[in-house]
Amino acid sequence: MALITGKKCGDEEMGALGLESEVAEARTAFDSGKTKGFEWRKSQLKALLRLLQEKEDDMLKVLKEDLGKHRVEAFRDEVGAVAKSVDNALLNLKKWMAPEKLSLPLAAIPTVAEIVPEPLGVVLVISSWNFPIGLSLEPLIGAIAAGNAAVLKPSELAPATSEFLADAVPKYLDCEAIKVIQGGPQVAEQLLELKWDKIFFTGSARVGRIVMTAAAKHLTPVTLELGGKCPAIFDSLKSSRDKKVAVGRVAGAKWGSCLGQACIGVDYLLVNDEYAPTLIELLKGVIKEFFSNSEHLARIVNKHHFQRLCNILQDELVAASVVHGGSVNAEELFIEPTILLNPPLDKEIMTEEIFGPLLPIITLKKIEDSIEFIRARPKPLVIYAFTHDEKFKRRIVEDTSSGCVIFNDTLIQYVCDTIPFGGVGQSGFGQYHGKFSFDNFSNRKPVGRRSFLIEFSFRYPPWNEKKLQLLRHIYRFDYIGFVLCFLGLKRYSYRS
Repeated sequence: MALITGKKCGDEEMGALGLESEVAEARTAFDSGKTKGFEWRKSQLKALLRLLQEKEDDMLKVLKEDLGKHRVEAFRDEVGAVAKSVDNALLNLKKWMAPEKLSLPLAAIPTVAEIVPEPLGVVLVISSWNFPIGLSLEPLIGAIAAGNAAVLKPSELAPATSEFLADAVPKYLDCEAIKVIQGGPQVAEQLLELKWDKIFFTGSARVGRIVMTAAAKHLTPVTLELGGKCPAIFDSLKSSRDKKVAVGRVAGAKWGSCLGQACIGVDYLLVNDEYAPTLIELLKGVIKEFFSNSEHLARIVNKHHFQRLCNILQDELVAASVVHGGSVNAEELFIEPTILLNPPLDKEIMTEEIFGPLLPIITLKKIEDSIEFIRARPKPLVIYAFTHDEKFKRRIVEDTSSGCVIFNDTLIQYVCDTIPFGGVGQSGFGQYHGKFSFDNFSNRKPVGRRSFLIEFSFRYPPWNEKKLQLLRHIYRFDYIGFVLCFLGLKRYSYRS
């Protein structure tokens, strides 16, 4: 595939050499020092906010074209969420940039130390297709706030959005320091061959491994936002209202956000045997209430992913487990919200991330068994749990590992800037959103300052037993013993 770029400072389409030239220009911009100052960072964030405000309708249109997202869903999950994040960065930028004082042990007097955040350099952001505005611009906010130059590679699987970003971003932001480069896998491979100061990737574990392999060549630090099979544990809630609210939150997270094509969506439900029939009926009711108009649901991104999901459904044993939905429309790339009860655990639907509108419900003899069920599988990006049982909540937190745990709600971690977003193990590593985005793209550099006023000669040879004892007292924070030993008022021995 030939490399394709959008309009950036009047440039025409270019090849691999042009790509290197673009990246070199970004590095020149960073090396000039202009991206490090507060005013540049602030101006770029304000420009990004202006883009989001002035081009809102255009963004909603391309998200509809690429993924069939309703304009309200697109605003909630992407355009509005990113604008909120820019506002938060502008509000806190000066505080984030300020050095952070460190406390030091008494023995270090008269030393002072602080953490000084410094930009990493030129960073590469490779975004995913399912939230092509949000997953492109959210990390870019952190890169800019931290004072970096950045190259953004949007997903070619959301072509209208990719074209929009390539055209609009250079018109609003500094086109020397912030680049948008379009293209497919070959272009991504060419970019990964270059030297970067940070790579931020959102996508599949398969491609994540390719990114890490390429980054190892230059020892480039990497953040991987991958996903995985995120479970929702559904305890037997007593209140009718709580049941209705909880089921609505599950349905919203499964089908209401990109038709289940979301890394933080509910992948499957775990429920007590006896409670499953009730849960299924409640889910059917919510599906009718929320999604009776199919225009309020997104579409599968392309024919390849549509066929992948159809293949899952067409498996004989999987098809037999469908208790609601299952109809497909190939022309519209649409699969209706589908519920499956106890599909085979060794089939793809339960071994791979579904990334679509299929919701398996797995029944257990007792809800506490959900912990072992989750522990037997790769660590998920998030565990959702609906329960009032505080003891059970503690067990979930203590006995499972995941990028995040959310009780009695879904998706809120994505829009709260004070909650770090990221995975663990096969669901990824590295965190961002809010201050965590700033830190992700910064080197937290310790800086120490000491005067020449006081010197401790026991740090240096020639060695003797007294120096050894002075060091023992210092390392034990035994300052009284240190003073007595230093003044010769305390006898010392090798074991003291």
